This record gives sequence, C-alpha cells and structure tokens, in this order.
Amino acid sequence: MQNSAARVLQQPNYIPDDAPRDETMCDATRSKYHYWRWRIMYTTIFGYATFYLVRGNFAMAMPTLENEFGYTTFQLGIIVSIFYWTYGIGKFVNGYFSDRSNARYFMTAGLVGSATVNYFMGLGSSLIFFGFFWTINACFQSMAWPPIARLLTHWFAPKELGTKWGFWNCSHQIGGALIFIFSGYVIQWISWQAVFYIPAIIATIMSLFLFNRLRDTPRSLGFPPVEVYKGLPTPKATEEDDLPQRELIRRVLENKLLWYVCIANMFLYLVRMGVFTWAPWFLQERGSSIIMSGWQAAAFELAGLGGGVCAGFVSDRLFHGRRGPVGFIYMLGLIVALFCLWILPAGYASIDALILFAIGFLVYGPQVMVGVAAADFASKKAAGMATGLTGTFGYLGAGLSGIGIGLIMPHWGWSGSFLFFIFSAIAGAFFFALTWHSRAKSLDHQ
Repeated sequence: MQNSAARVLQQPNYIPDDAPRDETMCDATRSKYHYWRWRIMYTTIFGYATFYLVRGNFAMAMPTLENEFGYTTFQLGIIVSIFYWTYGIGKFVNGYFSDRSNARYFMTAGLVGSATVNYFMGLGSSLIFFGFFWTINACFQSMAWPPIARLLTHWFAPKELGTKWGFWNCSHQIGGALIFIFSGYVIQWISWQAVFYIPAIIATIMSLFLFNRLRDTPRSLGFPPVEVYKGLPTPKATEEDDLPQRELIRRVLENKLLWYVCIANMFLYLVRMGVFTWAPWFLQERGSSIIMSGWQAAAFELAGLGGGVCAGFVSDRLFHGRRGPVGFIYMLGLIVALFCLWILPAGYASIDALILFAIGFLVYGPQVMVGVAAADFASKKAAGMATGLTGTFGYLGAGLSGIGIGLIMPHWGWSGSFLFFIFSAIAGAFFFALTWHSRAKSLDHQ
C-alpha cells in the first residue's frame, strides 16, 4: 500500500511547509527525491549564473564608457557603490520575503526584471541614466540569492551542506567567467551597447527555464524533510517553529556569531567585488587588450570552481562542520596573493592571470563558508533572512570598493588600492577566527 508521501506526490497543488506528513519513505519516493534534489541543484546553478550575465557586464563596459563619454573612475565608482549598497539592502529585505514565498516564482521574477533593465542600459549615455537603471537592476538582482539559500537548506541536510553549497557555488564562476570573456569580444567586435542587449536576451530565455524546472521545498512536492531521506533523526518541532516573525527577527539580530560572519563578509566582499569590478580596468592599464583582460579576469572566476568546492569539503570532513577555520586560512592565503599581484611589474600577462586564478580560489572559499555558516547559526525557518543579512554586509563592503577605489586612485594609484584590499583581507581573517569553534547546533546531537 502506497504511503501518504507517495500519494501526495501525485497532487500538483502547493503544500505548505508546516502541513503534517507521514515521514516514512518507499523506494519509489526515494528515487523521486533524488531526482528532485539534483534538478533543484542544476537549475539554481544555471539560473544564478545567468544573473551574473546581466550584472558583470557593467564592469567590462566601464573602461569603454570612460573613453567614449569621459567619465572618471570616481563617477563610475559611485554607480558601482550605489548598485552594491542597494543590492545588499535588497538581499536582506528579500531574504525576509523569500522565506514566505515560493522560490520558483520569486527567483524567476527577479531574472525577468534584471533582463528588462539591461535592455534599457544599452539605450543610455548620461551618468544619471546609467545610475538610475543600474540601481533598479540591483533591486531585481537581490531577488536571486535568498530563495536559493532557502532551497539549499531544505533539500540538503546539515552534514552535507558545506560540500553541496560549495558545489552550487560554481554558479558564480560560470556566470562571471562567461561574461568577462564574452564581453571582451562583443565590445571590440560589435559595440558596448550589445554587451547589455545580448545578455538580456539570454536572461529572458533562461527565466522560462527557471520557471519550468524549479519547485519550492520538499514539502511542496509531498516529500518528508531531507533528514528522513538521508537517514538522519527527524527534526523535532521546536519553540522557534511557532514564533511570530517579529521574535524570529529579534533572535536573528541578537545572534553574535551571525554578526561575526556578517562583518567578515563585509571585508571579504570588499576584496572580492573590488577585484571583480576593477580588475579589467587594472589589466588594461597594464597593457592588456580588452579581450585579453576579459580572459585574465575570467581566471579569477574560474578558480572559484575549485576554491568553493574545496572549502566546503574541508569544512565538512576535516573540521566537522566548523566553517570559521577554513575562512581564516583562506583569507591568510588571499593576503599573500594580493601582495604578489601588487608588486608584479607590468608586462607579465600570463603571471597576472595565474595570480588572479589564485585570488579567485582564495576568495570564493570563504564566500561559501559565509553562506553555510549563516545557515548553520540560524534555523531553516530563518535561513533566507540570515543569509540576506550577511549579504547586506557583504555588499556594504562591495559598495566601499566602488567609491573607495574611485577616491583612492587619483591620489595614490593602484598601490593605494591594493593596500586597501590587503588591510580588508586582514580584518576579514580576524572575524572568521572569532567563529573558530562554532558550528550548527544540529551537528552536536549527531
């Protein structure tokens, strides 16, 4: 006789997370559960990578906008900062709403909106025009990450979350590397406007793919919690399950471990998005062509494929679910890599690419740890809110990298900029170290 989970699976209607279920599983249900876990994984990877196509294109267009319209690094840096600050606030706000929404609709709506804004970007020429629409883009971009955090924490168990999160994190590198490489050719062979139009078309098509492939939590398909699928103790109802939203928010904001992670992420993102935004400009000033600078900057992104997966695996297996030690060790390596890129003379394009590869590896490892640690220190019910809060701080730092470099460059050049990044990496390492002994409470009972 079919169990209740298998019967509910046949029903297409959305089922709330708190609906009661029989927690037993037959083989057919387990097979379908496995299918849906990997469907959610690859869909969110390709979906989030597409968000980067309609986001990283502005960084590659900036040197061309400077040459064509005479904008300064400070003026363009202001747009970058406003984008990141808006994005960071949006991640926290949308973290709240995504915890109460169907991830399928939420993420798809964000990608459609971001694609629409990119169509407009190709029509402009004034600084105010670019700033206005790029800020609107930040609002739609902030709708991508919170629903993904919700999906990952519901479809993958805590003891595997670091590894799976690291694997998912390759979405950043896929999207970032593609837009860097693609933009160089498009700007040189077609126009800077096309670097907004073409990704917008791709994002529009991909939004249909997202809507078709995504579903919400296991409960929405009639499955029991992922812990049942993994053979772990079934999560018991806790006091937090019945808390009003105001109290849940208060508990998130009073979690000191989460605040340490937030501050660490602020300094990490100052470096990560600083390199992401300014590396093409830096490389072109050192003599690289726009196409070559795109390939060199892509090395920064591609390295993150290994950096994120390795960090997740090490935190799960070597440090038994503790994310702080991995973040700290990676940040120390990042300090060394930044120093090497700073002191390297111009004219060594292949070595530039190699160092950027190392920086990418070392940046994306801690980024994975931030997301997993936020989910560890909060509950599933507040996962979107917690990761949204870390994202807000991350993009506070990213915004400082925009206006900060814009202010530093005219007076102290790239040397001052690299010192800015190095001191940020040192501060990030310190705050990761403050979470050295901490991990998810659920792991302490296994």
